[in-house]
Amino acid sequence: MEQLITLFIIRRNKLNEQGLCPLQCRLTYLGERKPFSTGLFVNPKNWDNKNQKSKPPNDDNNFINTELSLIKRKINQAFLLLQVKEEPFDVNDIYNQYAGKTLAKEYKLIEYYQIYLERLKKLIGIEIKQQTWDKFSYIKEDVSEFIKYHYKKSDMKLKDLDFNFISEFEYYSKTELEHKQVTINKALQRLKKVVKQSVINGYLDKNPFEEHKPKKVYPKIIFLTQQELDKLENHTFQSEALTRVKDCYLFCCYTGLAYKEMFELKKVDLITKPDGINWIYKEREKTERTFSVPLILPKALEIMKVYSSESEFLLPRVSNQSFNRILKEIASILEISKNLTHHTARKTFASTVLLNNDIPIEVISKLLGHSKITTTQEYYAELMPEKLSEQLTKLKGKLK
Repeated sequence: MEQLITLFIIRRNKLNEQGLCPLQCRLTYLGERKPFSTGLFVNPKNWDNKNQKSKPPNDDNNFINTELSLIKRKINQAFLLLQVKEEPFDVNDIYNQYAGKTLAKEYKLIEYYQIYLERLKKLIGIEIKQQTWDKFSYIKEDVSEFIKYHYKKSDMKLKDLDFNFISEFEYYSKTELEHKQVTINKALQRLKKVVKQSVINGYLDKNPFEEHKPKKVYPKIIFLTQQELDKLENHTFQSEALTRVKDCYLFCCYTGLAYKEMFELKKVDLITKPDGINWIYKEREKTERTFSVPLILPKALEIMKVYSSESEFLLPRVSNQSFNRILKEIASILEISKNLTHHTARKTFASTVLLNNDIPIEVISKLLGHSKITTTQEYYAELMPEKLSEQLTKLKGKLK
């Protein structure tokens, strides 16, 4: 077990008018030092450094030696008390215990992250889903590996976390983990939540993420143009499997449903309003917000009627993997040189079907079930340059 070293040192360069030097105590533990003033002064000629006492015996020197003995005893008591607690501590904790200061638990980053995960795990099924917890857990492993790689140790003090740590972790994620910026942003977002909680709990004085701004990512959005959508609608496939996937895909092009929402869509999710229009009422899994979509577009209604008598589900049920595989086959047959996946139907709904037909961005955001309108704006506002040109042409006519 690591020993505590207590050493009394005179500050010869701080000689006062009486010819006395201040006596300083220096604690050394786990390779770290903590010096502090004892409040005592001694004649440098009388100080016996080897025996750590003032000589010769007289009233002044006896008083100094008694005080030093008391200080050392209190330090040893503080050290023993911290050892009994069986929790990690450092030289500053020893001094704080000796000085009677309230000790705040000093966590290491991965140690605290694990505590955060344990608390979060109890919320699975209450506030969060298992997938959310898994994502936080994956980030912890990445952070742990980064500390080993960059700092050459298994963990680091939470209080040593700074802006440089964030920058280096971001660089490591790009170069070593080969993650894309959007993935890195998500990782930093989750790490930020852990660090913020440590600040709230008083284990970290300042949140280094306050100075950090995530790099903006503008992903390329793939969707069908009106010509491609028409080509898909008008093509008749001989294969039943291809026809079913085509119909499901088109249904989502006109409703904006994500794959899981389409896969689990049941007849009971439909509500007919007094005006006779059917609405889909369902909870969006990603945001856990209830969304509603009117089944008013002719193609969606037509497809719904085709499969209405098959089961409790509204549409054929095809696994995500098979769905996307068949979509690629469909794209090849129609000579559409785009990487079609189910998600491109949702993008087509927002862009070609809605935005291209002058539906306001606020309405599009609502139909997509986005929790923030800024999400919709960031993704779709620049998708239709021809619409921008059209609007500017109209403005030009008004300003003549």
